[in-house]
This record gives sequence, structure tokens and C-alpha cells, in this order.
Amino acid sequence: MVRTETPICDFGQPAPDFRLPGVDGKIWTLDQARGNNGLLVMFMCNHCPYVKAIRDRIIRDARELQDSGVSTVAIMSNDAADYPEDSFDNMRKIAAELKFPFPYLYDETQEVAKAYGAVCTPDFFGYNKDLKLQYRGRLDESRKDAVPNARRDLFEAMKQIAQTGQGPRAQIASMGCSIKWKDM
Repeated sequence: MVRTETPICDFGQPAPDFRLPGVDGKIWTLDQARGNNGLLVMFMCNHCPYVKAIRDRIIRDARELQDSGVSTVAIMSNDAADYPEDSFDNMRKIAAELKFPFPYLYDETQEVAKAYGAVCTPDFFGYNKDLKLQYRGRLDESRKDAVPNARRDLFEAMKQIAQTGQGPRAQIASMGCSIKWKDM
């Protein structure tokens, strides 16, 4: 496990389009995933201890953001050949077991992760209704281990984006395991 931090937010960067299979059997595009007031794109996986530690909070926040017109999509881009826990079948199992309230998509070629500039799991990209980047930061101030009453950075940023179209200028990088790139 190599701990990696995300770069700072590149405000206004357009969301790259995608066409990826979901564990629900559908093919998802950026336009299908977007919400009326924004879209949260998360790069995550099954095996990462950082993701495992925050899955319940991610699910909670995704459910609550729906009330603000913000949709969420999760993308798994790791090399599943080297990390079998991240296989498509295991993605299906985890999504069903945890009742993900968002599409969980498989980026087998890793082209989508590269287009977004994703570097770790979890890596959060918060877009406004025009699909312009407004947030690239951490989930909350507790980081990996949950802390009672921790400030919910991602949730609060996405609510602000839904209401104003603008994200907070002060953002703290997310951290997690590096994306497991395929050998080329």
C-alpha cells in the first residue's frame, strides 16, 4: 500500500465523459450519472484500507446528497488481475452487500482514471450542475478512522456546490492507496 495525496482542485475543469459498465448490468455515461445540481465522481476500490474505513460514511453522504440534487458515481480503476479483490464480480458483491445508493462502475482500461487525473482511492471529484470541477478534497476531517462529530468536508462542499455552483476555495487533499496501474 502506497499512501498518496490528491492534487489541489483545478476549478472549472470540465468532467471527462465516460462509458463504463456498472455492477447493475447497465452501461453508464457521464450524462446519465449527473444530477440536477451536481455530480460527485469517486474513484474507489474494494481492497483499499482507506476506502474500507470510510465506506459507511461515503454511503451516508451519497444518500443525503440526493436531497440536494447531487448524484454520485463510483469508479473502480485498479488492475484487477493483480488485485483480485477488486474484480468485477467482487465489485458486484460489495455493492450488493453494502447496498450502494450509486452506480459502481468498472474502468478496466484505466482510461477514465487517467482522463480525470485520479491518483488514489478514494479520490473525490465534485462537479457543479454544468459539470465544472469545484471540489477535489477529503471526505472529512477524521481521515481514515472515524472521529465523532468530524467536519464533513465533502458533504458540505457538495451542498454548497448544489446551492451556489461554486465550491469552497479552501480544500484539504484526500489521501489513500495509490491506484494500481497496469504494467504497460
